[in-house]
Amino acid sequence: MNPADEARTGALEASAVAPTSRRRKLIEVALPLEVINKESAREKSIRHGHPSTLHLWWARRPLAAARAILFAQLVDDPSSHPNLFPSEEDQRLERKRLFHLMEEMVPWEATRNERIMRQVREEIAKYSDGPLPPVLDPFAGGGTIPLEAHRLGLEAHASDLNPVPVVINKALIEIPSRWAGHKPISPSAEFRNDWPAASGLAEDVRRYGQWMRDEAFARIGNQYPKAMLDDDTEASVIAWLWARTVRCPSPACGAEMPLVRSFWLSKKKSRPKYVVPVIKERRVTYNVGGPDGQPRAGTVNGNGAECLVCGDIAPLKYVRSEGAAGRMREQMMAVVAEGKRRRAYLAPNRQHVSAAEVERPTKVPQTELPEKALSFRVQAYGMRRHADLFTNRQLLALTTFSNLVGVARTTVKRDAIQAGMSQPEAAEYATAVATYLGFAVSRMADYSSTIATWSSNPQNELVRSTFSRQALPMTWDFAESNVFGPSSGTLDIMISAITKALDILPAERNSGHAAQADATYRSYNGYVVTTDPPYYDNIGYADLSDFFYVWLRRSLGDIYPDVMTTILTPKEPELIASPYRHAGSREKAEHHFERGFVDTFKRIREGHHPDYPLAVFYAFKQSETDAVDGTASTGWETMLNGLMEAGLSVTATWPVRTERAGRSIGIGTNALASSIVLACRPRPATAATTDRRGFLGALRKELPSALQDLQQGNVAPVDMAQSAIGPGIAIFSRYAKVTESDGTPMRVRRALALINDVLAEVLSAQEGEFDMETRWCIKWFEQYEWEKGKFGDAETLSKAYNTSMRGLEDTGVTASGDSSVWLVKPADLRESYDPGTAPRISVWEAATHLSRVLDGKGKLSGIDAAGELLAGIRRHGGLDEDSIKDLAYLLYSVCERNNWSESGQRFNNLVGSWQDLQTAAYTAEKRARSNAPTSAQLSWDLVTNENADA
Repeated sequence: MNPADEARTGALEASAVAPTSRRRKLIEVALPLEVINKESAREKSIRHGHPSTLHLWWARRPLAAARAILFAQLVDDPSSHPNLFPSEEDQRLERKRLFHLMEEMVPWEATRNERIMRQVREEIAKYSDGPLPPVLDPFAGGGTIPLEAHRLGLEAHASDLNPVPVVINKALIEIPSRWAGHKPISPSAEFRNDWPAASGLAEDVRRYGQWMRDEAFARIGNQYPKAMLDDDTEASVIAWLWARTVRCPSPACGAEMPLVRSFWLSKKKSRPKYVVPVIKERRVTYNVGGPDGQPRAGTVNGNGAECLVCGDIAPLKYVRSEGAAGRMREQMMAVVAEGKRRRAYLAPNRQHVSAAEVERPTKVPQTELPEKALSFRVQAYGMRRHADLFTNRQLLALTTFSNLVGVARTTVKRDAIQAGMSQPEAAEYATAVATYLGFAVSRMADYSSTIATWSSNPQNELVRSTFSRQALPMTWDFAESNVFGPSSGTLDIMISAITKALDILPAERNSGHAAQADATYRSYNGYVVTTDPPYYDNIGYADLSDFFYVWLRRSLGDIYPDVMTTILTPKEPELIASPYRHAGSREKAEHHFERGFVDTFKRIREGHHPDYPLAVFYAFKQSETDAVDGTASTGWETMLNGLMEAGLSVTATWPVRTERAGRSIGIGTNALASSIVLACRPRPATAATTDRRGFLGALRKELPSALQDLQQGNVAPVDMAQSAIGPGIAIFSRYAKVTESDGTPMRVRRALALINDVLAEVLSAQEGEFDMETRWCIKWFEQYEWEKGKFGDAETLSKAYNTSMRGLEDTGVTASGDSSVWLVKPADLRESYDPGTAPRISVWEAATHLSRVLDGKGKLSGIDAAGELLAGIRRHGGLDEDSIKDLAYLLYSVCERNNWSESGQRFNNLVGSWQDLQTAAYTAEKRARSNAPTSAQLSWDLVTNENADA
């Protein structure tokens, strides 16, 4: 630590022990949202080594977002230390330093950079009065939040009602730390001296996973034959493709009708392939066609199923009834093999059909699927039990591998004792290895069910998993992967994915704990809570996770007997609004969710660490329209209501996106960001009440400065309305009650509408701070965007703003002709524009030229060129550059109201790039002082000279 940091740390410690009021945390004031959102979106494309590859869980939050939120939740905002940062400028600079550290820590690569992570941990430690507080996620799910708390050096606690996430969290935060630095014990392990973190454990999972694969092949490998290619060479099968069938209802036909969504096998332009059904003697067989021609259309759609033999259409009602009666069958359509540098598609033969004809194993999962559940469709077609989701051969493979997990565990224990471990330690280590092997089998099930399908996509010719989305839909034609093959769905690939993640999981010896607990009743004393609660009625986690639980319990049930006590995952206490669990009553389902939510957060409020805010992730997009207040999200409103009824006040809201913030889909729509993060504090017991007038007065008084803070933090315009909910709802939720003019309590939905109204007022009020030319341009833009208007109207408006049309046209921001006037689009402004030669510069002129250069495609474009332009605007003087950003916010709000998505995205990008622009301008100024021209300046000079020559 350098001397400046040491001095700062000492001062912070002195400030921490001083008797001060509640210290605001960074999350309650400002966040570098752009970089958090950017890295959260980028993380979606990272697979190798990502913790999500340990085991599937639905709706995981990005690691980057969780890491940033935890940091901001624990670190003080500079305004909490006026002795250290007395002026607003001092506080701004300190926030900038903290933002820079956050920008370094959120990329995926930073998780393996010990220098950065050590610096982050030291920064967090500065703000604690004593030992760092333990962090808890009571709805731990896939483990993103506990894992990142663990990575940040905190004591991480994860709990969940569902056994599947409990074991996932043990594999993330308990087991790797326990075996950090241990050498592998397998006799076949790689020989080397250094085994950092949990890499030794990962090596043993690899070796014993390979043993499991070999042992399984010796037992059932004969059911997975190779394929004979056209050149008489053998090749490994990747998958067998099947069509479900029902008997044609026509009495004159009675043929087996294949139910096929698509006959495509590969859509590669160079060698397309497809299934060709052949009808002979009222029986359908299959060949492979291509590269010429096209496949026939699928046989089943929303209207019914076509019989290929007689051409009759059977209604889907008939297809369902056949399935429910147990008369739905399967027929092999094609074999996919690993050819020479390409997929080989073959017609089925007797060998491959016979290999699939196996007896159903004993002791398969006979547990029942829910009669009704969110996004479940298979029950109507006769799939009533979990075993019904698999072919007999798939059941044979999964039961074989599940049984071998226990055998492998015994083998690991024996080898560990021979390697010098004590009996208890060897047993514990064997449990650790077996846990990850059980995950591999469970993950394999995701690719080994009759819901899995074949992708004919040119980039990915492979088996798609059962859960390509959070549902169990009905699939007509399906793909059966070769569990011993070379592509998706094999044990080898599952083991490889798991061990790559395990190799690099954080394994510091700070404690991590995962336990099964009902969030409504567990203790929260002394914890800092960061959580991602269930989303109203959006995802049925318990019903979905039973698919995996039946296999995990078979392989790991005797390892985790206290966690896996129930036959299926607990359902009744699950915090979700599912009518089918309440005799079909929507009202009872909503009541269950809402009361459970309130009771849970009351307990959190009562026990939560008093020095820190609670952080809640919430994602919900389903909307309904209210005749009075417009469009709103039921889940969003319910969640806010619940937090306030639990005695909490919302102090900040932040949109954390997994898509780029500038995407146009968010403009002119009610789509929420991927997640909203809320910071909450307990509402004082002495909180006052107010009426509508008092609430509006407080909004108009306090919201302008809060929005200014958000703008200074470069919150993108597309995120401003959602971010403004924070300071707005903070005002609303600090009152015990807000009443309407008729004395009734104000609804959250109405409060949100009023907050948006005042936000629009505040942004419009900023207009009065701009120069007259800019104010004229704003008014014209509000009416016409870039379209033409009458010259007389423009002239009248110019008189109102004490400017002239000639002056506006001389600056190049307007043009006229045929008695019309229009604003020049940024892309059409003069490339030769030089702020140094302008007598004066309007804010509009500066903003639109910066947008032109930033988003342009010419010689003079991009961040560096825009920074060069901003440096020129600074040299000119007479313009507050923050007003450029204020104008972009205002213009974005205009675009959003009018659904002008292209223009809105331009202004959103300008704000989103503001920090980079300022950095580029500083670099340009520095180089100018040293007389070293930048590439942007050279391009600028070139364009200027070309225009001069012209």
